[in-house]
Amino acid sequence: MEAALVSVVTGALKPVLEKLATLLGDKYKRFKGVHKDIKSLTHELTAMDTFLMKMSEEEDPDPQDKVWINEVRELSYVMEDCIDDFMLSVAEKDTKPEGFIEKMNHALGKLGNMKARRRIGNEIHDLKKQITEVGERNMRYKTREASSKTMNATVDPRALAVFEDASKLVGIDESRAEIVKLLTEGASTREQAKLVSIVGPGGMGKTTLANQVYQHLKEKFECRAFLSVSRNPDKMNIFRTILSEVTGTDYAKTEAGSIEQLVRKITDFLAGKRYFVVVDDIWDVDTWNVIKLAFPMTSSGSIIITTTRINDVAKLCRSSFSGDIYGIRRLNVVHSRELFHRRLFDSNEDFPSHLEEVSDLILQKCDGLPLAIITISSLLANKERTEDLWHQVKYSIGRALERNHGVKVMMNILSLSYFDLPPHLKSCLLYMSIFPEYAIIGRKGLIRRWIGEGFVHKEDRYTVHEIGEKYFNELLNRSLIQPVKINQHGRVKTCRVHNIILDFIISKSIEENFVTLVGVPILTNRTENKVVRRLSLQLNKQGNSTIPTSGLVFSHVRSVNVFIFSVEIPLQKFVHLRVLDFEYCNLKNHHIEDIVMLIHLRYLNLKRTGISELPKQIGRLGCLEMLDIRCNGVEELPASIVNLGKLSHLLADGCIKFPDGIAKMQALETLKAITVYIQGFDFLWGLGQLKNLRNLVLQEIDVDSYSDTDMVECGRVTVSSQCKLGNQNLRSLNLRNGSSLLQEPLCIVTLEKLITKSSAVTRVPEWVSSLRNLQQLRLEVEVVKQDDLCILGALPALLILVLEVVTKSNERLRISGEIGFQLLRSFIYEVCYQPVDLMFAEGSMPKLEKLELKVLRITEADSLEFGIKNLPRLSIVKYEVLCDDDNFGAVETAMERAASTHPNEPTLLFSILN
Repeated sequence: MEAALVSVVTGALKPVLEKLATLLGDKYKRFKGVHKDIKSLTHELTAMDTFLMKMSEEEDPDPQDKVWINEVRELSYVMEDCIDDFMLSVAEKDTKPEGFIEKMNHALGKLGNMKARRRIGNEIHDLKKQITEVGERNMRYKTREASSKTMNATVDPRALAVFEDASKLVGIDESRAEIVKLLTEGASTREQAKLVSIVGPGGMGKTTLANQVYQHLKEKFECRAFLSVSRNPDKMNIFRTILSEVTGTDYAKTEAGSIEQLVRKITDFLAGKRYFVVVDDIWDVDTWNVIKLAFPMTSSGSIIITTTRINDVAKLCRSSFSGDIYGIRRLNVVHSRELFHRRLFDSNEDFPSHLEEVSDLILQKCDGLPLAIITISSLLANKERTEDLWHQVKYSIGRALERNHGVKVMMNILSLSYFDLPPHLKSCLLYMSIFPEYAIIGRKGLIRRWIGEGFVHKEDRYTVHEIGEKYFNELLNRSLIQPVKINQHGRVKTCRVHNIILDFIISKSIEENFVTLVGVPILTNRTENKVVRRLSLQLNKQGNSTIPTSGLVFSHVRSVNVFIFSVEIPLQKFVHLRVLDFEYCNLKNHHIEDIVMLIHLRYLNLKRTGISELPKQIGRLGCLEMLDIRCNGVEELPASIVNLGKLSHLLADGCIKFPDGIAKMQALETLKAITVYIQGFDFLWGLGQLKNLRNLVLQEIDVDSYSDTDMVECGRVTVSSQCKLGNQNLRSLNLRNGSSLLQEPLCIVTLEKLITKSSAVTRVPEWVSSLRNLQQLRLEVEVVKQDDLCILGALPALLILVLEVVTKSNERLRISGEIGFQLLRSFIYEVCYQPVDLMFAEGSMPKLEKLELKVLRITEADSLEFGIKNLPRLSIVKYEVLCDDDNFGAVETAMERAASTHPNEPTLLFSILN
C-alpha cells in the first residue's frame, strides 16, 4: 500500500483517505450518522487524489485547474484536522479511567465529548458538501478542452548557452583546460573511448563549459555531435540528431523504422573512426543506458562529454567508459566580481564607490552561481544606481516580487530540477524554505522535522528514519542541497541550501501556501485572512519578538519554527499543531505550560532554550513522537512522561533522572543519554523491555550517595538489560565513561554500531567476537596484541573501525589476509603519541579505501614504511603526526614516496602536530 504522505502536491489528501478508511472500520460502526457521508466523501476524494497526482506532473497547469488544486489542497488540511479531532474524542471516551478522581472527571467529560462528536459529525457532513461544490464549480467554469489545448513553442534557455560569445565568459579557462587534459591525456595509447561527466547544480554553467571544450577540440575529430537530452527526451529524435550530425546528413533523411535501426546505423558508421560527442543535460540513468549504445566503446582516441545535475547519473556515465567525473566549481570572488561588473559597466567605466558594499552583498547571495550573477546584473541594468534600489533587488530576487525576462529564465532553469522530483521529495525540498538564509541545517534534525510533518512514512523493513535518510541523500544526489560538514567516515552531518535555490523554493512555497515566513525582509502578507499552514518566525530589522496577527489565521497551523532569540507565542491558539521547534530560543518554564494542550503535537524541540522543567502533564501529548530537551537545566522528568505511548525519540542530557515505568514506552527507538547511577532499578530493568529500541546512549558518572554494592548492582542490571535489547532490535550503542559496562559480556547479536568514549579496556574483550552484525566499531584499549587484531578481523560485517591504543604494544602488529577485515572500508588508528606499530602484508584489508593514522610519534622517516602498497583499494591516506622541525622534511618526503608507489596514487593528507 502506498504510504499516506502529506505532500505539497495533494496536501493532506492521502492521510485523509487513510483515516476515512479507518472510520469505516469496526471500531467506529456505532457512529452510523456519519458513515454514509464518509463513504461518499471517500469516493470523491479518491478521484480527486488521482487527478491531483496527474496534474502535479504539469509544469504550467491551466489557471482554472490551479485554482481548483489549491482549493482541494486547502480543504484536505481542514478535513484531516476535523477527522483527527473526531478520532481523539472517541479515543478519550474509550480510555478507561484509573482512580476515583479520574473516574469523576471522565463522567463529567462525557457530556462534553458527546457534544463535540455531534459537532464533528456535522462538520464531516459540511466538508462532504464543500468538496462536492468545489468539484462542480470547477467543471462549471472550466473553459478549456484538452483537445483544443495549444502550446507556444519556446526555446530552451540552456540551449542558448552554446551561442554565448567566449569573450563574455569569465573564469572558464582553467576549467576548460582541466577537462581538455582529462580527455586527451594518454589518447595515443588508449584503446577505449574516454569520457568526462560534468556534474553540478542548475545554473552553474555546465552546458557553457561543455560547449567551450567542444569548440576547442571539435576540429580534430572526423565525426562530432552536440545534443541536448532534457527531462522528457524523445529518444527517436535524439538518435536521429546523432546520426545527422556525425554523418553530416540532413536531419530529414535520417528516418528509420525503430531506435534499434538508428543505433545500428550510428555504430556502423562510427566503427573505426575517432569521434567527439557531447551529450548535454541527462536526467536519469535509463536514458543514458540507451544513448550510450550508439557509441562504440573500443574506438581508440574518441572522447565523450556528458553533463548532468545528478551525481548517480555522472557515476554511471563514468563507469560506462574509461571515465572521470568533473564537479563544476562555483566562481571565486574575483571572477564573480568580474562577471558582475562586466555585465553592468563599460570596460572604461569605474565602479561607483557607493554601490561597492551592496554589490558585495549581492555577490555573497549569488555565491558563485554564474546564472544568478548574470540574472541579477541584467535586472540591475534597468535600475537607477542607488543603494536602496539595489538592496531591494537583493532581497526580492526570486521571491515572486521582482520579474523581468532574465529572472524568468533563471527561475525556469531552476524549476526543471524541482519538477523532476517525485511528490514526496518536492515536499521535503520546499520545507527547506522555513530556514533563514545562510542557515546550516543538521541532517538528523531535518529528517525528524520531515517525519513530524508527515512527509516520511515507514516502508517495508525500513524504519521511518531510514526512509528519511534516503530522501536526504536523494536531494544531495540531485545537487539541490549542499553538504557542509562531513564526518571522518564521509557521512554528511550538516547541509545548506544555495541562496538562489532557497529564493526559488521560497517563491514556490508562497505560491502553494506551503510555508508562511514572518520577519523576512521585503516579504509581507498580501492576502487578507490567509490561513497559515507552516509558520517560520525569523528576526526582522525591528527585532520584534511578537507574532503579527493581522491578516493571518492560525487555527490550522501545522508547524511553528522559531529562529529568533526570544518570542511570545500564544500556544493555545495553535490547537492543530504537529511540529514545534524552539531550539536556541530563550524561554522560561511558564512559556511552555500550555504545550500540554497541543494534543496533535508530534515533534517538540526545546534544545538550548534555558528551561529547567517540563510541564507535569506532558504525558497528555499522546501523539508526540520526538522530544529533544538537551542542553537545558532539566534535572528530572515528570512521572507522566511514561504515558507518551507514541514517543519514538527521546533526546536528553545524561544528568537527567528518569521516572519508573519506562517499560510502558514501547514505541521508543532512540534514547539518549542515560546516566546509569542516578536511575532507579525499576528504570534500569525496564530498559530491557523496550522491544523497539534501536539507539541507546549510556554513561557512567560516580554518585556519592551510591555505595559500591549499589553501583555494582546497577552495572549488573544495566548489562542484563543491554543483552535483552540485543535479542530484540538494538542497533547502536554508545558508551561514555563506561569502562565497567564493558567488563561483562555484552551479547548483543543485533548490534551494528558500538561506540565507546573515555571507556578504555585492558584488551579487546573476547565477547566482541559475538557481534556478528557489527558494521562500525570505536574501541579504546590499553594495549593491542596480535590476538586482539584476530578478534576484530574476524567480525564478518565490519566496515568502519576506529581503534585507540593508550600504550605501546612493544611488538610489530602484522595485518594480513588471514587476519580478516574482508569488508573494512575505513580504518582509523590512534596510538596516543607512540610510534606506528602496524605492518600491512599482502592481501590485507582488500576493500579498505581510507586509512587514517593519528597522533603518531615519528622517530625516523623509515618507520613510515608499513606496507600501504598492499592495500589495493586505498584512495585516501591521512597522517597526523608528532615530530620536531629537524625531521619534518624527511618525514613528509617518506610519506609522499609511500603514497606515490601505490597503484592508486591515493590522496595524501598530512598534518603535523608540534
